[in-house]
Amino acid sequence: MRNLFLPIFSLIFTASCQGQSLKPIPTKNASAMQSFYEIEAISIDGKPTSMSSFKGKKIMVVNVASKCGYTGQYKDLQALYEAYKDKNFVILGFPCNQFMGQEPGSESDIQSFCQKNYGVSFPLFSKIDVKGNEQHPVYRWLTSKALNGVEDSKVSWNFNKYLIDEQGNYVVHLESGAQPLDAEIKAWIEGKK
Repeated sequence: MRNLFLPIFSLIFTASCQGQSLKPIPTKNASAMQSFYEIEAISIDGKPTSMSSFKGKKIMVVNVASKCGYTGQYKDLQALYEAYKDKNFVILGFPCNQFMGQEPGSESDIQSFCQKNYGVSFPLFSKIDVKGNEQHPVYRWLTSKALNGVEDSKVSWNFNKYLIDEQGNYVVHLESGAQPLDAEIKAWIEGKK
């Protein structure tokens, strides 16, 4: 499987993920890890939401923006969500304005934009920082090996994608260019990877 995986995704995975399968890597320092399910975020309509509400689902976490060259990925993200939402899969969208101010609107502006232009129905959250001193706990977990038990990573731009399995284990980080409808992603959701 690794031989098939590398050619397809070698250009879109972070350097530290090249050649990995879409399965969590065992860690020896499990005591330092934090459970993804212990983290809470505020939904785009202002409601506290525990990540534990997504237990038992495969999760794709995406930092989104309305004025980015990758914004068109909303269409494919929504299509992916529609295809698999009843098969224990969810996409969590986290608006972020840290990359050249490409998400300047309020939560209501963002929600309106996403629904009007792309019919987004997957969960969106309030605007957050995905890096830096004010980094949200979700992204602190995603980017820190000490917390996720797999790897350190860096959110390089809008529409980076993180995959988490049904048990809340970190699987892999995909760069912005990873297409939501890629066959490897769908195979992972379907349990074929």
